[in-house]
Amino acid sequence: MDDWRNGGFGLYIHWPFCQAKCPYCDFNSHVSSKIDQKAWVRAYIHELERYRNLLPGRVLNAIFFGGGTPSLMHPDTVAAVIETARDIWPFANDIEITLEANPGSVEAERFSWYRDAGVNRISMGIQALNDRDLRRLGRIHSVDEAKAAFDVARSCFDRVSFDLIYARQDQTTSEWETELTQALDMAIDHLSLYQLTIEEGTAFGDRYARGKLRDLPTDDTAADMYQVTQQICADRGMPAYEVSNHAVPGAQSRHNLIYWRYGDYVGIGPGAHGRLTLKGQKFATETHLSPGRWLSDVSAGSGELPHNMLTSRDAAQEFLMMGIRLTEGLDVERYQRLSGSPLPEENLTYLEDLGMIERSGSCLKATLQGRSLLNAVIRELLSD
Repeated sequence: MDDWRNGGFGLYIHWPFCQAKCPYCDFNSHVSSKIDQKAWVRAYIHELERYRNLLPGRVLNAIFFGGGTPSLMHPDTVAAVIETARDIWPFANDIEITLEANPGSVEAERFSWYRDAGVNRISMGIQALNDRDLRRLGRIHSVDEAKAAFDVARSCFDRVSFDLIYARQDQTTSEWETELTQALDMAIDHLSLYQLTIEEGTAFGDRYARGKLRDLPTDDTAADMYQVTQQICADRGMPAYEVSNHAVPGAQSRHNLIYWRYGDYVGIGPGAHGRLTLKGQKFATETHLSPGRWLSDVSAGSGELPHNMLTSRDAAQEFLMMGIRLTEGLDVERYQRLSGSPLPEENLTYLEDLGMIERSGSCLKATLQGRSLLNAVIRELLSD
């Protein structure tokens, strides 16, 4: 059996435009006053058609429209992408089709149109439940607008997730507990809860380097917030299934599980990445970041850069780095099949003795303590 079948097969569509650039964001997003929607739908369809003969006969488990702000896409663009994908690959009976949305009132009006186009899940970038922090995060919506948009989404879709960022400036653990409780009162079946990370190349990163981003929680306070998050969400029936993602049983993001279970996925759009298995060999795909350059590349024949063949060691390491994020853990026998050699027993025993991992048969899991220090766990597992 091809290894990718353990994770499934997905399609990622990147929409690179936003109304404003958030200061913490390091995603490939751009602000543009004029967008030729017809040019973009032609480019997406062109790229999808290239895969018709390259990946025939696969069953598509999930489609994810990410960005940027995909809720700025015209519903006809979304519908055309879904219809083209359906023509190329048979859809799984339970296919998940997610669209990321920002909770501005204009986008909220579009939710019913997206539903009619075939979207069946919305992921909303709410990020904070107080207006002061929304402004600090560069968000252009208010809490009231976010709640109103969430209500509209809930009326159109059975599955609605939203994101929050914690460990923000001046935020205390007690304040986060209160906000998280409010979020759980709103939530339907899924929450993504991310610790604020200061990335190089962002406005926050530049501000932090100049000593201007003050009053961030200490590492210990951020760790306390993480522990509180795990406990409160579990008590409310929405336990973590991944480091930053929580869901009621059965409501996990199927598209993201394809990543974390190391399946295959096509990545289309500027800056989109993919992982493809062709004739038994795993390849990484990528594209140019510039929207204009990507459109030009598509017009010239292909929006992708040359495929990068992954060695068996590369593939095994990627599988481990993704799978260890899941609370269900990963199969060490699958790791050995990919890499050709087992994980070092000495390192496994060391982490087990520290309480960072636990093993049962061929299943390896990071403990709650291990997930809070996951980068260190991964470094130890992959060190020779």
